[in-house]
Amino acid sequence: MKRVYHTSTLLSIVGRRLLRAQQQQAPHNRVTKSISYALRSLAKMATYEEIKDVPNHPEVYLIDVRNKDELASTGAIPASINIPLPELEAAFKMPDNDFKTNFNRPKPTEETVLIFSCLKGGRAQKAADMAVEKGFKNAKPYPGSWTEWAQKEGL
Repeated sequence: MKRVYHTSTLLSIVGRRLLRAQQQQAPHNRVTKSISYALRSLAKMATYEEIKDVPNHPEVYLIDVRNKDELASTGAIPASINIPLPELEAAFKMPDNDFKTNFNRPKPTEETVLIFSCLKGGRAQKAADMAVEKGFKNAKPYPGSWTEWAQKEGL
């Protein structure tokens, strides 16, 4: 299973690996590989700027995995579709026509860019991990999720 980490976790991993490499006087290529891995994981996270641009990219799916009652109390990020986390796996298994009927979008392919959001990022991470496990190659979380979006939008 591929894992996608939060920025603070990545920085912690890189720091520990650099410290360990320094203490063990590890070869330069091992340190480079550790940093490279951490940076690749960081690149698999959506940013506020990327989310803000989603309405200009209909080929990108922004999926809010919060429950409907949460969405009703806070609102939604523009261009997002709501598929609660407990229903996500079943949604991806739907026939193409059923997905389009339920979510007003064509069913995503394994190549589709999928960005997941929730309230604070935890469920978005779980959704991205699940999507990767199911074969979606371009799935990533928005770690800031609704909390960051609302703050930066002044809501």
